[in-house]
Amino acid sequence: MPGPPDHAAVDPWINYGIIPLLMPSSLTKQVLVRAFVALDAALPKSVILVVGGGGAMVLAHGLPVMTGDIDAYPAAGGMTIEELDPLVKQIAKEQHLPPDWLNPHYSTFAHVLPPDYGTRLVDVFVGKKLRVRALGVEDLLVMKCFAGRAKDKHHALALLRLSPDLRIVNKRLEELMDKRVPGALNAVDFLDDIGQDT
Repeated sequence: MPGPPDHAAVDPWINYGIIPLLMPSSLTKQVLVRAFVALDAALPKSVILVVGGGGAMVLAHGLPVMTGDIDAYPAAGGMTIEELDPLVKQIAKEQHLPPDWLNPHYSTFAHVLPPDYGTRLVDVFVGKKLRVRALGVEDLLVMKCFAGRAKDKHHALALLRLSPDLRIVNKRLEELMDKRVPGALNAVDFLDDIGQDT
């Protein structure tokens, strides 16, 4: 199991608005890639995982976010999460990971993503049967605005410093407001607030 992060490596990222939590069970990029390699070897058929949250920030965008699980769900047309679950738990046991190291629950919030989010997905792992694709910066920012928790503010500020195309973010939030999607107004306010902090 990985130890806590090196303070010297973490300190520079405070300038990005990230103050990582020192969690002994944090999943680093190296730990996640090792788990993906094992999952790839165990799969009976092909699957694409779409990754969001802290996992995407770490794997695709180089941000040192500490996370105890990886938000990911299988894309349509491949294996279902029910089919994947026994393999995920098997790898957790073999590699001393939390049993829920792969957390599919964020898929319930995927409806807030722009329809063209697939054009911004970033490949972070490609094996023989497993392909892992992370959300782009703009799409992560939309989801962080909807989550709206204290830790999401630090994450959103870090994403803003990666110079996302805010036209994409604002357009999507306006669309969701027009559709009266619950939480859309709070998401717009969240983005306005963090914009004042940059």
